[in-house]
Amino acid sequence: MKCWQLCSACFVAVLAGSAAPLADAAVYSNGTSTATFTVTLTLQANCAITANPLNFGTTGVLSTAINQQTTVSVTCTNTTPYNVGLDAGTVTGSTVASRLMAGTATGNTGTTVAFQLYQDSARSTPWGNTQGTNTVAGTGTGSAQPINIYGEVPSQATPKPDTYQTTVTATVYF
Repeated sequence: MKCWQLCSACFVAVLAGSAAPLADAAVYSNGTSTATFTVTLTLQANCAITANPLNFGTTGVLSTAINQQTTVSVTCTNTTPYNVGLDAGTVTGSTVASRLMAGTATGNTGTTVAFQLYQDSARSTPWGNTQGTNTVAGTGTGSAQPINIYGEVPSQATPKPDTYQTTVTATVYF
């Protein structure tokens, strides 16, 4: 038989299902030997934080306080103690005690609206960024823990119409 005929015959045999079956794994009965190995994972204290926007909505005159709330979410390794701080924001002159939003329209970026962020729904404990003084403490569970932020724009002289904003940084210390 020529080489091409041999290959052709094998091809036909495979197509016809007459190819030899694969051999089964051998079975041995002379004894056994075992070994063990260690599987390791080291977890260190760690935290992550995410924040949702705080929107005070739309209004006309700032003759009464506007209250809104939002959340930050902290995920820390189980049993890891942490503190969450909020800075003053990015507007020039803003402090934790006296936060400001600034106008966004050209020519109005120096105009501000006062607001405050609080730790409690009664809006009596301002939220700052100094650990042990005005931050919010917690202990990690290994899952996300939402923490409420209570915001207030107090009554004040109403500046010209515009969108007023700032960017506040939330920090988790662990």
